[in-house]
Amino acid sequence: QVQLVESGGGLVQAGGSLRLSCAASGSILSINSMGWYRQAPGKQRELVATITSGGNTNYADSVKGRFTISRDNVKNTVYLQMNSLKPEDTAVYYCNAHLRLTYAIYYGDYWGQGTQVTVSS
Repeated sequence: QVQLVESGGGLVQAGGSLRLSCAASGSILSINSMGWYRQAPGKQRELVATITSGGNTNYADSVKGRFTISRDNVKNTVYLQMNSLKPEDTAVYYCNAHLRLTYAIYYGDYWGQGTQVTVSS
C-alpha cells in the first residue's frame, strides 16, 4: 500500500504565495519521478511540474518563472512553491509519484487525494 498525503492548499489573493507538500509513504522500494498536476472546474487535469530523482525538472509554460518544484529524496516528499499566483491558478492540485513497490516488478503511477488552491482577484 502507498499513501500520498498533500498539504498546503488554501485561499490566497492574487500575487500571493503558497507552498504545497506531498509525502509518500508505504511499501516503497524506489521513486522515479514526482510531480504536481491540477484540475480546474470543467477542465481536464493538466501537468504543472515534475521532478526526477536526479533533480531534473519540467514545468508547464503557464507556471514557468512563478512556480518551483523541489524534492527531498530521503523523506519521499515533493514540494511546490507557488509565487505570483493568479486567479487562473485556481484548481485542485494533485500529487503524483511514479514509483515501485517493494513487492512489485514494475513502476506504477500513484496519486494523492488533491488539495484545493483558490486565488481571489
